[in-house]
Parts: sequence; structure tokens; C-alpha cells
Amino acid sequence: MEQDRSTTRAAHEALPPALRQAVDDFGLHLARIENRSAHTVRAYVGDVVSLLDHAAAAGCASPGDLDIAVLRGWLARRMAEGAARTSQARRAAAARTFTAWAHRTGLCAADVGAPLASPRAHRDLPSVLRADQAAELVVTTADLHSVRDRAVLELLYATGVRVSELCGLDITDVDEARRVVRVFGKGAKERAVPYGVPAQRALDDWLRHGRPKLVRPGSGDALFLGARGGRLQQTAVRRIVDAAARAAGLPHTSPHDLRHSAATHLLDGGADLRAVQELLGHASLSSTQIYTHVSSERLREAFKQAHPRA
Repeated sequence: MEQDRSTTRAAHEALPPALRQAVDDFGLHLARIENRSAHTVRAYVGDVVSLLDHAAAAGCASPGDLDIAVLRGWLARRMAEGAARTSQARRAAAARTFTAWAHRTGLCAADVGAPLASPRAHRDLPSVLRADQAAELVVTTADLHSVRDRAVLELLYATGVRVSELCGLDITDVDEARRVVRVFGKGAKERAVPYGVPAQRALDDWLRHGRPKLVRPGSGDALFLGARGGRLQQTAVRRIVDAAARAAGLPHTSPHDLRHSAATHLLDGGADLRAVQELLGHASLSSTQIYTHVSSERLREAFKQAHPRA
């Protein structure tokens, strides 16, 4: 990983000035305007540096010199080097995002990356717990912070929120009267997600009996706190979920597995696909449709096991 970053830095420094300035401004736009995560910014900037390095070798001195042939040549070169289809799909997305931004800011006369197609990436079906397994996991607590952990597990499964979204919650984001939590997702997009009675009881217990014991002067309004009173970190949430899964005798389970399980169980129960999309905060319906494949696969397996003519 460190070698990859060193290579990217060297390629960045070797770019013609106009290209180097463009990728620097693009990175700032992603971070400050679009509020992308540090991981996404790093990945996209690395991809664009690679693209512009290829473009410079092809004679491009500024973003205005880019064309679709250069973009496709760059992807073809990466594919010839053995790049995975998932990596190629990400590179194509980064290139399209960059050229669209360059066009909007006047660096390119046209959005030359708009026609660039992404390789269709193979998508494995997500790991999903059965409803009875999920129920067993969320009531299993095994450490000194069991009140907090129960609330964390219940809310993760009830809402299907991402672990980063859970850790970012403040007390003021919880509407106990309506049993709704306000979530800020990717790109700082806000959505309201309902939760049920079990999660409400667990939250009540945490807020009244657990959180006051951990509050410190620097705790602020964070909903969930760590052992030292600071905002609960994502690594701690992953440990909580994994420990609960092991205590319940389940396979390794992550917070994202609970998100997958919540979405699948909603669809199994008859929820509308677009409603699930809104609850999960997916920008595209295609991201949510993976759970229909999970439900279909589970139904097929149940048929094979139970039907005498299967």
C-alpha cells in the first residue's frame, strides 16, 4: 500500500503543471464540496493521477487535451496489466467524475468521459443472517458495556444504517416520540429512518442508565460513547458485532452484514424496493436490487430442501 502511494506521488509530481493543478483542485472539490470520505478521495485522486500520467505520455498537456480515445486507452492498458473488473469499474467511474467536473469548471470544452462505459463487475451475493439468527445476535451481550452494546446491535439491525452513520449519531438525531432517527449518509445527505419497539427499549435503557455512567466533559452530544467517554469508534462497533455473533454461535458477522440482513428481511416481509432504497440511503436503485437476488436465492434453496419434487 505504501509503495502504491509512493508511486502515485511520483507520478503526480511528474505531471505537466496544468494537469497537476487540475487533479489537486479535483481532490479538494471531492473533499470539501461533495464531502466524500477520505478513502474515496484518495482512491479517485489516485485513479485520476494514473489517467493523467497516461494522457501526458500520449501528448496531453492540459485537461482540454483529453478525449475518449485517451480514456479508453488508459483503461485498456490497465486491463492488459491484469486489473480486476471491479478495479476497472472504479477507474471508469473516477474518470467520468473527473471529466464531468472539468467540463463544469471550464477546463474541458465537453465532457469527454460521458460515453465511457464501465466493465460490469461481478457481484457476490452479500452475507445475510436468517431472521432467527439476527434476533439471537441482537439480544446477546457479553461484556461490561452490555447496555450500550444491546442498543448498538438493536439499532444497527432495526435501521440498516452504515457503521459510520451509527457512530456519527447525536442524541438530538433520535426522535423517541416518533421512533425515527435522523441519519447523515454519503455526501452528507440526510434521511429519516424508523426503528421498532425493541430498539426503542434498548435505546431508552442506554440513555437513562448506560450513557450517564460514561459521560465526560468532552463527550458532547454523541449518542454512543466509548469506555473513555469519547464518541464510539467504528472499530469498536465491529468488535461488538463480532463478539455478539461469536457468543451466539454464529459465523463471523460485521455491521454491514446486519445492514444486508435488515434489507433482505424487509423485502422478505413485503417491503417495497424503493422504500428499502430510501431507508438504506442508496443513490441508485440498482444498489438495492442485489437484495432481491438474495431473497430469490434463499427461496430457491428453501424449495430444494423442502419440496418433494425439487
